[in-house]
Amino acid sequence: MAANCMPMSICPRPRPLEDPSLPRQIRSLHFPPAIRVRSSAPGIEQNSRKECRSEGQGEYEGLPEEFLDDEWQERQRKKTKEWHAYRKAEEEKEIRKMEEYREIGMRLKGYPEEEVRKARKLVSSFIRAQEEVEEKIEEAAENGELTELVLMVIWNRLDLARCDEEKEAIRSLDLLYRRVETEILKREATPSMRLLDELLNLYDGHNNEDWLKKCRKRMIDTFPREDPFSILAPAGFDINSHEGRIELPPVDGDLLLRVDFVREVDALLQEVKAELSQITAPQGLDPESVVARLKIQEKQQTIHQVENLLELAITLKW
Repeated sequence: MAANCMPMSICPRPRPLEDPSLPRQIRSLHFPPAIRVRSSAPGIEQNSRKECRSEGQGEYEGLPEEFLDDEWQERQRKKTKEWHAYRKAEEEKEIRKMEEYREIGMRLKGYPEEEVRKARKLVSSFIRAQEEVEEKIEEAAENGELTELVLMVIWNRLDLARCDEEKEAIRSLDLLYRRVETEILKREATPSMRLLDELLNLYDGHNNEDWLKKCRKRMIDTFPREDPFSILAPAGFDINSHEGRIELPPVDGDLLLRVDFVREVDALLQEVKAELSQITAPQGLDPESVVARLKIQEKQQTIHQVENLLELAITLKW
């Protein structure tokens, strides 16, 4: 009987039966799987690696092959980075545009609302006038409606068109601004400057000699006669009998003497030349550089015309 009994230290412990009613996760906790013995044979190890690799590729089944290409993934990451930079630049551009809109809207806050409303209506009438805009501007100038506020309203519309990159609107509003500004300056200018502007507008861009003839005739009609005989023997005075009535010339606030015209035009010419000498013409072929050079050439041509008018006024003879 003792021989049939085995020592307790060498008796195998019975393995409890798994309960199929328990969940799989709980059964795996209570009943660990049997220990797998790893073989040292090289063939078996290579087969196990292939099986693992095939199991890993199963996750990307159905996707294009380039998804597993490192170079393709690097290119995609680069494109994504560029797209994020582009989106960030667009967002910053949109923020700047909103700030510009806000700044434009705040410019007219310091003016009375009623005057701003009238100025906007006047500018709208200029835009709708189209071919009759010249008559509208001159009529508004005669009525005293052209003010600094009108220029500000046109400038605001011009800035809005620049923000929205509307080329046709930019060109039209820029011309309108210059025309209204010229009319305001004409009304506020001295008789010499008004005559100078009138003489420059007589130029048709083709025949310089005909233009100078027209300017000479206009100067003779404007300047009072300055010959010595008219000073020593004015109209109504008999030089032989030294008798006659000497009348004073009529008082005219717009009377313009040639010497005043020469003095003011010469001062203006020297000022414009000094400003132009400080400007350096750009040498590029981009649109901005070409426009800048054309403006400089236009100023130089105008200066040359003013010099001709100044010389004509100095040497004018009746």
